[in-house]
Amino acid sequence: MVVAVATVLIIAASAFFVAVEFALMAAKKHRLEDAAASSRSARAALRSSSELTVLLAGSQLGITISVLALGAITKPAVHHWLTPVFEGWGAALWLADVAGFVLALVVVTFLHLVVGEMAPKSWAIAHPERSATMLAIPMRAFMWATRPMLRLLNDAANWCLRRVGVDPVDEMAAGQDPAALRQLVEHSANVGALDASYSAQLSGALDLETLTIGELVRPAPPTAVPATARVADVQAASRRSGHLRILVADGDDAIGLVHVRDTLEEPEDAPLGPLTRPLLRLPADTTVYAALARMRETSNQLAVVTDLGGPPRLPGVVTVADLLRRLLPMADQRA
Repeated sequence: MVVAVATVLIIAASAFFVAVEFALMAAKKHRLEDAAASSRSARAALRSSSELTVLLAGSQLGITISVLALGAITKPAVHHWLTPVFEGWGAALWLADVAGFVLALVVVTFLHLVVGEMAPKSWAIAHPERSATMLAIPMRAFMWATRPMLRLLNDAANWCLRRVGVDPVDEMAAGQDPAALRQLVEHSANVGALDASYSAQLSGALDLETLTIGELVRPAPPTAVPATARVADVQAASRRSGHLRILVADGDDAIGLVHVRDTLEEPEDAPLGPLTRPLLRLPADTTVYAALARMRETSNQLAVVTDLGGPPRLPGVVTVADLLRRLLPMADQRA
């Protein structure tokens, strides 16, 4: 009876450590952060997620102790119970002993794998945030009691990793990197799970992280009028090019911008000075993400791209439409 109770407790302990391990690995950190405002258990789970390697060391230590305890307590007891049974069936002592040992090993292994590992693992993966929150406080207590040993084990493991050129980390990555997401998009398109047009749009969005605005500048010079031009010149340039925003240039330097909408109520011979808007200038190595953010903050639909290199000429420009066209290839918007 004592052995049976001990076996149940040992398997329950193993299940606990297995569930903790998989729950913290599968739980989404932002969901734990949302729950942490009103839940002490969620705050404990959040603390554990920030020192994941120590938590995993604690889980592995607990699982190892549980396995050793089963081998030291349950297996010999089951072996001791089974051997007389086989002897009573007429088996020789050595055969009864071997059969009892093998069957005891199978029984204990089955209980540990199915009840102590596979079942809690499946539960933790199915309900990661819930299981991580439920088990966080008792796991924190175990980590507090064994922290010196866990630190020692973790430092030893990190030392081994550094010897083979791997940098250890204390937290899991919060998400997939662009390369992994791009591979997922390509695979989904290849197997027919994702429409080709959506695949192109998603790939374009992923490219925006490293794509610079210098790569989007059109080879043709932007539409511009001289600083001495009049309203009629701006309207004529707009009709020729189809653009609504016209640069105002002083030689090879753009000094401002005129929107055709601002000229509609002005006389044709009116000067451009009062209608000229300041320009947003961005270096050519500015990423598309950064450019979009800057253009949104300053309410600009067009930016002048500087530091392009090459012979002196009017600087290149990019518009929000250019950036969206790269993201949505089917879009047909005009600047």
